Amino acid sequence: IEQIKKDVAVHRLLVFRDQGIVSGQRHVEISRWFGELESTFFKHPKSPHPDVFRVSNDRNEGCTGVGRTGWHIDGSFQPAPFAYSLYHMVSIPQKGDTVFAPLNEIVESLPSAKRKEWERLWMMSDRRSGPIHPLIYPHPVTGKMTMCFHLGMTSNYIWDYGTSHERAATEEEFDRITKDIHYEFVKDGGKIQYSHKWEEGDFIISDNLAVGHEATPETQLPRDEVGLRVLHRTTIKGTVPPAR
Repeated sequence: IEQIKKDVAVHRLLVFRDQGIVSGQRHVEISRWFGELESTFFKHPKSPHPDVFRVSNDRNEGCTGVGRTGWHIDGSFQPAPFAYSLYHMVSIPQKGDTVFAPLNEIVESLPSAKRKEWERLWMMSDRRSGPIHPLIYPHPVTGKMTMCFHLGMTSNYIWDYGTSHERAATEEEFDRITKDIHYEFVKDGGKIQYSHKWEEGDFIISDNLAVGHEATPETQLPRDEVGLRVLHRTTIKGTVPPAR
């Protein structure tokens, strides 16, 4: 377990193949290696455990449309976003990747002017109490620069938050900033991305604070076209609010 924790810190995304069907209880047991579970989502009747979020391309089997609101980390609406996300594909469709991208590499590859701009920006979540987080900040474990963001669940960006120069972004600035962030994930043909093609028995542990992700459009294709998709996910409570 300690080695797995070290490996997640280093590699940020671990893929375990050929794990068979992992029960909801076992999924939760593994998740607890990393901390306290935080269950914040709708409980689907077919979920195998109260702490397992069940998603699908069939609303009778799980929650639909999940992960399709743009590149993001999970839990940006929390005072401290989720520390880890653990995924297990229970029923494999013919197509429907989950795409990941390393956030430190995105930050470090920014042109100087854009990085200076992003370092002035804070994101305001559009959910719950609407916490305000720095767009760029040091990862609480590794100290490497990372991002707190959700392109589909941000009500606005704040310039120079907490200073005498603090102001909300204009509508035009909001649209441009969102497009600029999206561009960093898709430029050069999406070279920065890792598109995971799910296989039966896959189990993934990700450092949610270090890896952005989104579901591809194919994840929402109807069951009668690509087969049943059922993905189980748990999320681990964050303990360190993002801070400059």
